[in-house]
Amino acid sequence: METGLTHWGDIFVVIVYFCFVLGVGLWSLCRPNRGTTSGYFLAGRDMVWWPIGASLFASNIGSEHFIGLAGTGAASGIGMVAYEWISMPLVLMLGWIFLPVYLSAGVYTLPEYLQKRFGGQRLRVYLSVLSLVLYIVTKIAVCIYAGALFIQLSLGWDMYLSIVLLLAITAVYTVLGGLAAVIYTDTLQTAIMMIGSSILCGIGFVKIGGLEGLQERYMTAVPSVRVNNTTCGYPREDAFHIFRSLTNSDLPWIGTILQSSIGCVWYWCADQVIVQRALAARNLTHAKAGGILAGYLKILPLFFMIYPGMISRVLYADEVACVDAETCDRVCGNPGGCSNIAYPKLVLGLMPVGLRGLMMAVMMSAIMSSLTSIFNSSSTIFTMDLWRRFRSSASERELLLVGRVFIVFLCGVSIAWIPLVKSSAGGQLFVYIQAIQSYLGTAIGALFFTAIIWKRMNEKGAFFGILAGHTCGVIRMILDFVYPGPECGAADTRPAIIANMHYSYFGTLVIIVSVSVIVVVSLLTEPLPEERLEGLTWWTKVSGSRPKDTTLELTEKNLEEKDADTQTMKSSDVPASEDRPEKVGGGLCKRWVDLIMGRADEHAVNVNVQTQLAEDPKWQKVVNINAVIGMCVMMFMYGYFG
Repeated sequence: METGLTHWGDIFVVIVYFCFVLGVGLWSLCRPNRGTTSGYFLAGRDMVWWPIGASLFASNIGSEHFIGLAGTGAASGIGMVAYEWISMPLVLMLGWIFLPVYLSAGVYTLPEYLQKRFGGQRLRVYLSVLSLVLYIVTKIAVCIYAGALFIQLSLGWDMYLSIVLLLAITAVYTVLGGLAAVIYTDTLQTAIMMIGSSILCGIGFVKIGGLEGLQERYMTAVPSVRVNNTTCGYPREDAFHIFRSLTNSDLPWIGTILQSSIGCVWYWCADQVIVQRALAARNLTHAKAGGILAGYLKILPLFFMIYPGMISRVLYADEVACVDAETCDRVCGNPGGCSNIAYPKLVLGLMPVGLRGLMMAVMMSAIMSSLTSIFNSSSTIFTMDLWRRFRSSASERELLLVGRVFIVFLCGVSIAWIPLVKSSAGGQLFVYIQAIQSYLGTAIGALFFTAIIWKRMNEKGAFFGILAGHTCGVIRMILDFVYPGPECGAADTRPAIIANMHYSYFGTLVIIVSVSVIVVVSLLTEPLPEERLEGLTWWTKVSGSRPKDTTLELTEKNLEEKDADTQTMKSSDVPASEDRPEKVGGGLCKRWVDLIMGRADEHAVNVNVQTQLAEDPKWQKVVNINAVIGMCVMMFMYGYFG
C-alpha cells in the first residue's frame, strides 16, 4: 500500500494538531484540585453538558471504530450500525435510571457501588479485576492495534514501533492531568474527527456517484482471485439492511436487537469509562444533556465509518475484499481477511495533500481519546477499589502516584494481547469486540440493572448470578479461540454450540442464566435490612427535593453505619487526606512534585448529593423533550434503513 505523509503540507497539519492537543492538555493542568482524588479521577465534579457529551462520544469512538466498523462495512454492509444507533435509549437509561442511584450512593467507581449496595468485599474485588481484564482484551489492546495498523499502513513503520509511539504520546497528559485533561482533549478531538470524516465521506461519494452509485457498485465489488464454485468474495444480498435473516445471516435480527440493547446495558450504564464521565457532571441535568448529545453523535458512524468502508471495497476490491489466504497475507499480513485496511486504504487513495495529514490527525484523535479515557478509568478502579483494599492507610499522594504507575503496567499487558486480536474474527475487528463483550459484559449489565431495580436482591444472589453468567461466557470464549471459524468455502466442523448459536443469541442466554440465578439465590437466602438500602436503589435513592445530610465523599463513620462487614476496612473508602493537602519538602523538588502530582485546593468544598441531584424545572423539561426527540430520530433511522 502506498505510504503517505511525505509531503510537508501533511506533516504541517499533524504538527498543528499535536500543538492544539498539547495546548488543551496543558491548559487543563491549571485547573484546581488536580492534586486530590476527586479532582484527578472525577474532574472536580464540575463539568458542563457539552464536554461531557463530546467525551462520551470520543471515549466510545476509538480507532477500533474507524478500522473495525469500516472493515465490517466493507465485508458485510451496514448491519453493525444497529450497535451504534441503540446508544440513544441506553444513554437515556444511564441518565434517568442508573446515574441518580450512582450519585445518591456517592461513589467514585462502580465496584464501589456494589460494595455499598450489598456489603462485603468479594463482589467489589471480583468486578474490579474483571473490569481491568475486559479493558485489556476489548478496549486497550484493540485500540492500540487498530491505531498502530493505521500508522503502519500510512507511514510504513513497524507495528510495534507504532504502538510505542502511541503509548508515549497518550501517557503524558493522561498521567499528569487526570479526567479533566481527558475530557477537554476529547472535546477537541471530537471536533477534529467530525470535520475530517465528513470531508472523506464527501470525497468518497463524489468518486463513486453518490449513494445510488454505492448501492449499485458495492454489489458487484468482488476480488479477481476467488475460491472456485463458491460465493466467497461476493457481497451479501442484505448488505444495505439492518434486519437480516434469523437462520443464515451474519447478524440475525432478533439476536442483534437483543444484544445491542439489553446486552449493551453494561457498556453504557455500568462501565467505568462511560459512567465516570457522567459522574463528573456539575449536576444531573448536565449529565442527562451530555448523554443526549452523545446519542445524537452516535447516529454519525454510518456516514463517517461504515459507508467509507463500503466505498473502499468498491474502489479497491482486490485488496479490501480478498478471500484467498495467500493474497490476503501478501496484502495485509492476515490470511483471515483484509477488511480492516478499508479505511486507511481509502484515506491514502483518495485524500489530497494536506487532507491526508488531517485524516492522520483524525485517527490520532480517535486513538488518543479512547486510550486516555480507558487509562484514566482503569487507574481509578485499580487505585480506589484494589489498592486501598490492601493499603487502607494509603495517603492521597500515594493513591495518585499508584494510579499513574498502573497506566504504564496496563500498556505492557495490552501489547502482549495484540497477536490474538490481530488474528481474531476473520479480519473483522468489530466482530471480535462485540463477541467478547457479549460473553463477558452482558452479565455485568444484568447484575447492575437488577441491583438498582429489585430491593430484594442480596449479596449471595449477586455474586453467584454473575459467576454463573461469566462461567458460561468464558467457556464459549475459550471455545471460540480453540475452534476458529472456517475459511470461506470450507466445511464448518466446529461444535454445534459455536457453529449454530450466534454470539448475539449466546449473550441473551448469558443474561437469562445470570438473572435466574440472582432471583433464585436471593429468594432462598436472607434479605438485606431495609435501612441498609438507603440511597442505593431506584426506590430508596436520594432526590433533589429530599434532604439528606451527606456528601459524595462517604465518610468512614457513614460507611460503618452502612455495613458492619467493612469495619476492618476503616478509612479505605476515603483517602487519608481527602480534605487537606500533604506537605512535601520545599525547594525545587517540591515544585516538581506539585507539577506532576498537582496541588490540592485548600478551599475546595465537597459536592452535596442533593445539589448534584437537584434539577431546575425549566431545564429538566428541555432535557426531557430532547430525550423524546432523540428516541423518535433513532426509531426513524431504524425504520428507514431496516
